[in-house]
Amino acid sequence: MIRFEEIKGFAFDLDGVIADTARFHEEAWHQTADTVGTIWTDELAEALKGISRMDSLEMILAHGQHPQKYSLVEKEQLADEKNINYQKLIATLTPADILPGMLEFIESAHAAGYQMAVASASKNAPMILEHLGLIQYFEGIVDPSTLQAGKPNPEIFVRAAEILHLTPEQVIGLEDSSAGIEAINAAGELSLGIGSVDVLSAAELNFVDTKEVTLTAIQQKMNA
Repeated sequence: MIRFEEIKGFAFDLDGVIADTARFHEEAWHQTADTVGTIWTDELAEALKGISRMDSLEMILAHGQHPQKYSLVEKEQLADEKNINYQKLIATLTPADILPGMLEFIESAHAAGYQMAVASASKNAPMILEHLGLIQYFEGIVDPSTLQAGKPNPEIFVRAAEILHLTPEQVIGLEDSSAGIEAINAAGELSLGIGSVDVLSAAELNFVDTKEVTLTAIQQKMNA
């Protein structure tokens, strides 16, 4: 494994890593599922984590066994309606919504000179970071609309390393979804999973909760 001293930057997923905006995505997608007649389940909610907007809609339609029922124009309208509902929800975010320990981690990484970028499938990432009061800590945010494919394709994390002007081997990617961990690994970066070890078993570093993530804890795990 790469040693901690070789790491120069971090690429963060947003939902479920920096803030619990995943609950807003779930609420908005649940509304969409109700609209198209797809039964909402915990399994569907889990499968949507880290997936792009249109891929999420396609998954909801397929889950309801009617993937061909809607035209492309109708699908785009459904996706737009979901985003409007989601934006109304995230407008209520404040710095108090940053997940436990993550503000301290971001501040300490910034103070120690690490470069940081956001690699989120959410097109609303800049707005979310503004509401959370964190945008000044990041060198850049990958624009998911410029990507050819979403997670688990590695492109978004490759792009994050490019934003930081670092090689993949110098970057740790933080994720809470299995698709995200797969993307980090495929990008050649070191994967840090936050959540169930069973779900994120492919991660090279595992933390059950955001409050466990510190520079010291990462160093100890890497150099053990």
